[in-house]
Amino acid sequence: MSTATPRIHTAVSCALLVAALAAGVTACGSDGSPLAADPYDAADQISVNAPTERGKKADPDKPLEITAQDSDARITDVVAQDATGRRVAGELAADGSRWHSTSPLAAGAHYTVTVRTEDSDGAPGRKVLTFDTSRPTTDKRLNVKLGPKSGTYGVGQPITAELDQPITDKAQRAIVERGLQVRSTPAVQGSWYWVNDKELHWRPREYWPTGTTVEVRSGLENMRIADRLYGGASEPVKLTIGDRIVAVTDAAAHQLTFYKNDEKIKQIPVTTGRPGFDTRNGIKVVLAKEGTVRMRSTTIGIAAGSSDSFDLMVNWATRVTWSGEYVHAAPWSVGSQGVANVSHGCTGMSNANAQWFYENIHEGDIVQVVNSKGKPMETFGNGFGDWNMPWDKWVQGSALTSGGGTSPSDTSRLTPQAL
Repeated sequence: MSTATPRIHTAVSCALLVAALAAGVTACGSDGSPLAADPYDAADQISVNAPTERGKKADPDKPLEITAQDSDARITDVVAQDATGRRVAGELAADGSRWHSTSPLAAGAHYTVTVRTEDSDGAPGRKVLTFDTSRPTTDKRLNVKLGPKSGTYGVGQPITAELDQPITDKAQRAIVERGLQVRSTPAVQGSWYWVNDKELHWRPREYWPTGTTVEVRSGLENMRIADRLYGGASEPVKLTIGDRIVAVTDAAAHQLTFYKNDEKIKQIPVTTGRPGFDTRNGIKVVLAKEGTVRMRSTTIGIAAGSSDSFDLMVNWATRVTWSGEYVHAAPWSVGSQGVANVSHGCTGMSNANAQWFYENIHEGDIVQVVNSKGKPMETFGNGFGDWNMPWDKWVQGSALTSGGGTSPSDTSRLTPQAL
């Protein structure tokens, strides 16, 4: 929606009206102001390039244009949206002579367009137009699966979008990204990042504020993305963000410190990965609470029967990487916990401490390892290492912000609207 700056002569008209009232002259508006009068029908002042006659269809691949036809009038505002509530972005000329859409129309959609005008005396005009767009020319669809599933998550939980086919062209990626909507209360600064041709992640600049409500939906249905490719339907998701839980493991000090809403709650003696199996440094996000897990050395490349081999049932297991790194109970290493690192990469603690940790940690919470000699946590592909990427680099992974030439409307998408 675009709004032009009101003309100076509107204020002059009000001043003249005040003088007239002081002289006992009757006002033209019901409350003594021409601006309070009902808007006049602006049909003769504007033209639209979409057919509004019943039975005719507009081409969704062409921009929508509204033009002022009367030299004594100008367009002040245009709101165009389809029957599902999807709004069309647009730009209004500084002189109010023309408005045109900057985002694509959906195929097979019904649009309502409200145009507001102003004449040379500052009196407001209004016209509501409706039109339909033609159906898609193909049944080929780009389907999007949004994640995670609806529920309550920790402050580190990223949003994911999985595409069922690759999108490599930057212009097509921009269409996809504009159609993926993240809205929150409170509103936060954030951005999508193209992990690969079929996967995007969205994260805020900083961890989600506690108590945030997040709604994620796709507005791509029937939007033209490429030649003979249109967006498909997608299920929205709604998240609630819980307390700010951050568990920091100092591998050198052999201690895990548990923080809740920035308050230190508990310090736990732990053991982490021994030399050759050093635990990854960096920020990880809890992927799942799996309870009891069978852990076998063969899954990490250790041959069965070797001196390092193992096959154990592990309790109170909280997963932080897909490759098999957990925070879990390790009663066999209690003597080393708080003293030395003897594990194969996981963070081990006593049964009692592991149970407490398991009961107080949640999916989406932060688990950070510092002062380990291990490799850095992978940003993508082994869980959610998204927070290890600096923000200035993260935003360059967006098709709307990388490479320069970003429009103001695309830049503004970094701060989603509140719900």
